[in-house]
Amino acid sequence: MEQAVVFLAAAVITVPLFSRLGMGAVLGYLAAGVAIGPWLLGFIREVELILHFAELGVVLLLFVIGLELRPGRLWALRRPVFGFGSAQFGVTGLVLAGGALMFGLPPVAAFMVGFALALSSTALAIQLLAEKKQLTAQHGRTSFAVLLFQDLAALPLLAVFPLIGAGAVGGGASWIGAAQAVGMVLAVIVVGRWLLRPYLRLAASAESDDIFIAATLLVAVGTALLMELVGLSMALGAFLAGVLLAESEYRHELEADINPFKGLLLGLFFIAVGMSVDIGLVIERPLAILGLTLGLVASKAVVVYALARLARYGHGPAVNMALFISQGGEFAFVLFGIAAQAGGLDETLADTLIVVVSLSMVVTPLLVALNEKWLRMGKAADTAPPERIETRDHRVIIAGFGRFGQVIARMLRMKKIPFTGLEASFEQADFVRKFGNRIYFGDASRLDLLRAARADIAEIFVLAIDDVDASVRTAEVVRRHYPHLKIYARARNRAHAYRLMDAGVDKLVRETFLSGVELARDILIGLGHGPAEADAAVTRFRRHDEELLARQHAIYQHEAQLIASTREGADELERLFEQDPGGNGGAP
Repeated sequence: MEQAVVFLAAAVITVPLFSRLGMGAVLGYLAAGVAIGPWLLGFIREVELILHFAELGVVLLLFVIGLELRPGRLWALRRPVFGFGSAQFGVTGLVLAGGALMFGLPPVAAFMVGFALALSSTALAIQLLAEKKQLTAQHGRTSFAVLLFQDLAALPLLAVFPLIGAGAVGGGASWIGAAQAVGMVLAVIVVGRWLLRPYLRLAASAESDDIFIAATLLVAVGTALLMELVGLSMALGAFLAGVLLAESEYRHELEADINPFKGLLLGLFFIAVGMSVDIGLVIERPLAILGLTLGLVASKAVVVYALARLARYGHGPAVNMALFISQGGEFAFVLFGIAAQAGGLDETLADTLIVVVSLSMVVTPLLVALNEKWLRMGKAADTAPPERIETRDHRVIIAGFGRFGQVIARMLRMKKIPFTGLEASFEQADFVRKFGNRIYFGDASRLDLLRAARADIAEIFVLAIDDVDASVRTAEVVRRHYPHLKIYARARNRAHAYRLMDAGVDKLVRETFLSGVELARDILIGLGHGPAEADAAVTRFRRHDEELLARQHAIYQHEAQLIASTREGADELERLFEQDPGGNGGAP
């Protein structure tokens, strides 16, 4: 209980602080681990035990990611997984092994060091991408593909390291292990495909949330354990289970049940990584440790950037990939331990490299935050390239094809008015196409997409994007480059409305305002007021609020003035209704 209190207190204090400073939650967890670990405050000393338990967080993270990847989409990733992923792993491993040879390590030790360090941290990179909402961006999808290949590549390394470390010649045991691993993967796929849905249906029939959560955890953790028994990555097993359930009717319920456990355990994992940083070794050899850490991050980043450019990725996605997967990975902790036990690596060197890997995990979120706040390298090109849009006559462009944009599209289709739909979420675009909608995937704030969508021949631009920042950015781009377009915008709230007014939109509606006013009219009628009286009250209230919105636009950035204006507006509205209590008088 004491340790639980220490972990919770450390997370509650550091994570909000680092998030407020713009450095992200991951770096906050790592800093908390360093602070409470054996080398600073010393509250927690059983670092290895905590690290092994906290790996459940990584397992659950990969299970949730698997739930979001349908088998068809996973098959679509085969090229980046086995093409770009294998190239990154192979070239990075050879470059780092060459560097180890230059430092005087024998060939076997250099091979071990190079290819163990070529692995990146799946947990760190994916959590960072998810935190930045960039998993579906081009660099996010490719980074995920690389990490998936690395998880697969860790299997032969786990089998080979003991053999080459001990100088063994025969490889029979590794072949048997590989055969068992392949057999287990096939068994999970076959059995999971036929039994998982009936199993979850049985759990759901108990009509108990607790039982269904237990069943969900059993699927994720049980599959992970089966994979570990044959030497595979636990995370890979959980990911596979998630993929098998990605198209089931239980997908969203499974994700909702797992998320609380995943979040806490993943935070615990990053705290454990922070605790594993040997501060004593850093103090003893600061220049060597710092040099090796920066050398590792720089080498991996340069290789990833060069390979991405050769693969014809743009500068932006290449920079982002280089930043997100430039660290060492959690598999290195295991591999260096195995290598030291087998005699392939000196124990002091293995300990040094474990510290270097831990520090590289700390450096990555710092680099991402630094790039995001100040350097902004690749910021303009961090999304996937838009789809090719067929040029055709249209009068309207709808940006954002969620629940709001779809209503407008249905009205236009009924009136046979041609339009082009743009949607920044690949999943949403893919979903609405199934119902016969002709829309295109892409970020509407990108000028190249607007050109492809022939914004120059359209008359009206409908702005129905959910994300407030993306909505305002799109309005500014359209107004600047296509001044002839009339922008009809949807605002999520009053603050969003002010920003859209700053951007110069022609007409805006607040999405909940009109529906709220309409329901208020029905409530008045339900309370015995006549329809004419209710209509007059609604008209008076709506007109007053729209006038108040226009007045407050000039002062919305001054909080004190805005509060005073809001109070004055409320008093003014009350006086208007007092002047005409019956509701049948003229409008104000």
